[in-house]
Amino acid sequence: MSSYSIPAEEDPVGRRDRPVTISVDGNEIRGVAGQSLAAVLLGAGRSQWRTATTGGGRGVFCGIGVCFDCVATVNGVRDIRLCRRPARDGDRVVTQSRSAGEGES
Repeated sequence: MSSYSIPAEEDPVGRRDRPVTISVDGNEIRGVAGQSLAAVLLGAGRSQWRTATTGGGRGVFCGIGVCFDCVATVNGVRDIRLCRRPARDGDRVVTQSRSAGEGES
């Protein structure tokens, strides 16, 4: 059996996804209600949103909230694990560096 994609309006299942729009560093990204913030970012092609002390980029590693590689600032609260946080319409995500005292970019 091969896989294929069909347009949503032709889907016999009749999905009723509710769109959400979030802001990431000031840029709007669209996702679907029920997705994690990490899933919305990954779906938009963003695989990194944090900088480690070594200067390397970080994003989702474990995807289950254990490793803390996917943290960012959400609605003004630092160190939110994006793989665990459901996306809500209007969320404001700001990428951050590793040290709490450093500025966010």
